[in-house]
Amino acid sequence: MTDKIAAQPVARHSSGKRSGRRSKSLWARVRKPLASSRLAKAVITSLISQGLRLIRMTNPLASGSVDLRNVYEDEQPAIIAMWHGQHLLAPVYYPHKRGMVAMVSRSADAELNAMTMQKFGIDTVRGSGGRNPGRQRQKGGARALVALKKALDTGKNVGMIADIPHGTPRDAGMGIILLARISGRPIISVAITTSRRRILEKSWDKTTISLPFGRSGIAVGEPIYVDKDADDAQMESKRQQLTQTLNAITARAYALADGVK
Repeated sequence: MTDKIAAQPVARHSSGKRSGRRSKSLWARVRKPLASSRLAKAVITSLISQGLRLIRMTNPLASGSVDLRNVYEDEQPAIIAMWHGQHLLAPVYYPHKRGMVAMVSRSADAELNAMTMQKFGIDTVRGSGGRNPGRQRQKGGARALVALKKALDTGKNVGMIADIPHGTPRDAGMGIILLARISGRPIISVAITTSRRRILEKSWDKTTISLPFGRSGIAVGEPIYVDKDADDAQMESKRQQLTQTLNAITARAYALADGVK
């Protein structure tokens, strides 16, 4: 009897693993035909964009939140930094009086993200960052950084996800710091969330799915500048500063949305 009882948690754990593997296998089979279907992608991105508009309409700003229409006007054009898993609301909250170009991963999964941004008038460049320069070139990161610098030079803001895809979540990569150095433009950290939300705990970045009929919390960090002649040690210091700033304002945005004083 004791052996049977002790074995039960193991069986449940094993069952959960099998369920997770089946879900991943199903997504792997569905993803390829979905990625090649223009009609399917158009329908899905339309539904996503309408859902985002509904969330924006039904989540008024919580007291103490920042109005993005009036944030650091004198510091723009700027590099808008967010965390993976916290960036999904950005297209519908971004004030469109100044254009934006956002960096989006080259992965097939990110295609819907890019198409959704385009529906809100946000241009995209495809590429991913990384700590290893060679790996960054393979992912198109170097080419994307050049395109983003050109956008900044024309007066547009650019949007970047600070942490590296499938790397360490909530830890800024070096690509965004490099862009700040070569462009001379500041990094402005932004966090957006809603009081009604679901966090995908098993996703590597703890992706947050916002829901309608709550309130939204928005927090913004102080601009971070990187000297054009910054050496490796200074670059690393700025990377750590960005990580700390984004983590602090993310906690602030959650507290605002949740009504925590």
